[in-house]
This record gives sequence, C-alpha cells and structure tokens, in this order.
Amino acid sequence: MRLPVALLLLSFAVQAAPETVAVTYKVSKENEAALQRVLDDHWATCRKLGLVRGGRELYRGDGFFLEIFTWKDASIPDDPPAPVKALWDRMNKLSSKLDFEAVEKVH
Repeated sequence: MRLPVALLLLSFAVQAAPETVAVTYKVSKENEAALQRVLDDHWATCRKLGLVRGGRELYRGDGFFLEIFTWKDASIPDDPPAPVKALWDRMNKLSSKLDFEAVEKVH
C-alpha cells in the first residue's frame, strides 16, 4: 500500500512548470488587422484547450505587436496541439519576424 502513496506524492512533486513568454510579431501595415485576428483566435484556442493560465497582454506599436502570456507548462510550445500549430502557421505567414523570450515578473 505504500507504493501507490509514494507514486501519488511523486506525481505532485513533478508538476508542470509554467512559463511566461513575451512574443514580438513584426508586421506590415497591410497584414496588421489580419494578424490581430489570428492572435485573438490563438488566445481563444489556447484558453479553450486549457494550455494557458491567467490573462494575456497584447500591445500594438508601429509595425509590431507584443503579446505576454503564461503557458501552464513550459513544454507546451515544444509539442503543441494541431489547432495551435495551424494558428502558428498563419502567424508566420502574416509576420515578417517573430521574437520569443521567456520572462519573469519582477514586481
């Protein structure tokens, strides 16, 4: 009977580590509205699939978007579900460059 309890305790100890990311999408003026729609679809899909936690922040600047959100598990972007991959393909077609950074909140 001790083995199942030990396995249960181990499963709690090996919980997924969340990862907050900041993503910058470089975009031309003609693709700006389309990219914003895809970003909104991406966020809704990730929420529906339970891949993210909390909210997201989305900013628009001159020729770019900045999106900040937290994956529930840092491994999700390494092997995302098919609907997320499809949205990433659309993002890549609309963006001239994407930059990803893992970030930590300071305050």
